[in-house]
Amino acid sequence: VFHLFLYIRKKMRVLLFLVFYQCAMNSVKTHSASNPSVILLMADDLGIGDLGCYGNRTLRTPNIDRLAEEGVTLTQHIAASPLCTPSRAAFLTGRYPIRSGMAAFSRVGVFLFSASSGGLPSEEITFASLLKQRGYATALIGKWHLGMNCESSNDFCHHPLSHGFDYFYGLTVTNFRDCKPGQGSVFLKGVQKTLVIPVQIAGITLVSLAIVQYIGLLKVPFQALSYCLLITAISFAGLIFFFYHFRHLNCFLMRDHQIIQQPLSYENLTQRLTKEAMQFIGRNSDAPFLLVLSYLHVHTALYASKNFKGKSKHGLYGDAVEEMDWSVGQILDMLEKYNLSDKTLVYFTSDQGAHVEEISSSGEVHGGYNGIYKGGKSTNWEGGIRVPGLLRWPGVIQAGAYIDEPTSNMDVFPTIVKLAEAQLPSDRVIDGHDLMPLLQGKVTRSKHEFLFHYCNAYLNAVRWHPGNSESVWKVFFFTPNFSPENSNGCYDSHVCFCHGGFITQHDPPLLFDLSRDPEEKVPLTPETESRFYEILRVIHLAVDNHTRSLHAVPDQLSWNNLLWKPWLQPCCSSLFQSCYCDYDSEGSLLEAHSG
Repeated sequence: VFHLFLYIRKKMRVLLFLVFYQCAMNSVKTHSASNPSVILLMADDLGIGDLGCYGNRTLRTPNIDRLAEEGVTLTQHIAASPLCTPSRAAFLTGRYPIRSGMAAFSRVGVFLFSASSGGLPSEEITFASLLKQRGYATALIGKWHLGMNCESSNDFCHHPLSHGFDYFYGLTVTNFRDCKPGQGSVFLKGVQKTLVIPVQIAGITLVSLAIVQYIGLLKVPFQALSYCLLITAISFAGLIFFFYHFRHLNCFLMRDHQIIQQPLSYENLTQRLTKEAMQFIGRNSDAPFLLVLSYLHVHTALYASKNFKGKSKHGLYGDAVEEMDWSVGQILDMLEKYNLSDKTLVYFTSDQGAHVEEISSSGEVHGGYNGIYKGGKSTNWEGGIRVPGLLRWPGVIQAGAYIDEPTSNMDVFPTIVKLAEAQLPSDRVIDGHDLMPLLQGKVTRSKHEFLFHYCNAYLNAVRWHPGNSESVWKVFFFTPNFSPENSNGCYDSHVCFCHGGFITQHDPPLLFDLSRDPEEKVPLTPETESRFYEILRVIHLAVDNHTRSLHAVPDQLSWNNLLWKPWLQPCCSSLFQSCYCDYDSEGSLLEAHSG
């Protein structure tokens, strides 16, 4: 009996130990699975086929590939728009850009000037503002491209610091060819095409007026003729001044509300962005933080520092990709240094697909590779919207897993808001869905039965993934007219447009099954797909339901909001001094000297 008592007591000790151990482990798991730090890494114009983890065998991306090895790879991750501004608005708000007025009805779908009055409305709620309310330190480093001012050059109504970020270091607009001397211009061809007819009309009108005045057929008041000439001269002088000084006026680096480098210098730019990100992590290693590192790579103008230039197998574009990968490695090393890897969710993506039409004046390809997928940036073919989606959180989400369910960059919003134990807004539609059940393997199906693909403000295509099927149906109501005709993009206009003579309408819509034809090569017909009309019927019902959920909002990308307004122009010196300053390089030199 005594020995039996000892045996039972021993077993009870083991059992109690196991119970307490399990409780402790559950406690740790619960703690680690809430309020994590969050790092969101966003490339610009990166093709899904540019990364090793998505099949590239010639570009070296070991650090980004490491995220895939240690986390989840989303193979059907979809950008909410194939253009920078609307895609980033959707990413930050979890909502289709049409809901916030960040989708254009005009031809131009992104902000081009720092002195435009449009931008992400103050009524919109970003994940940064919700995490900030939960005590997170928040920072955006790199590209913003969602506006800056409304009515004066320093009201900062659309600035990152007005949308939940504590700290900002980067560009409020974007990286243009015009920002880097010798890289050509994204405006010149468009300006030439746009102005040829008005210039001809103005010239012919003025010459005609002068002739009829001279021969006496019509009496034109000399004062009126003088005014016409003066207005025409001032208009052209203004245009010449603006485009001559474009680099100084639109390409500058800010820290919070202060311009610290105007015009922007590309020298060691990725290193500076990376250093800022690393310092932010170091300053906030003791509490949860949100870091959005929004790379300028690989939007043109392309650039790479001395350590990477000429090192890849794909010219300057490849050098830029490999330099960005180095930067990702520095961020991951920083997390390890502060023992933050297990407490941090890391996400990597691109704002849209590669810009396939980007070719330098010397003929070098400056656009990326979208793998097997058709089209690229500015189109809703898969090459324009299917982007990398990598998530890593050791011990919490699966490692080395692949998920081939439709997901969206809008899903980041509800995912991290819930992880931070913040409340999702209840007064508006949130189009994204929490990714954690998928990432942890608790469910196998995406909550996105439908995804709506807009070309600017026009509904272009719809994706349907029925709950009882492996098929992913995709219909196109219209498609862009590629130029040249049999090419893979709109090379004649540099990007594809969304209306008028630039598109072909389809009635009935084009139908593809992406599960069988991911390259969108062969549209289905009633003869090749017995459910053709039933599929279209279901999709039309979904479109009706979606359309009813939309409400009229101010158009942030109207011509009035897009145009350059001199009174909104930020300038670190004065307009007459060509808006020049370089506090960033001076600070770096002083730091290096003191070191």
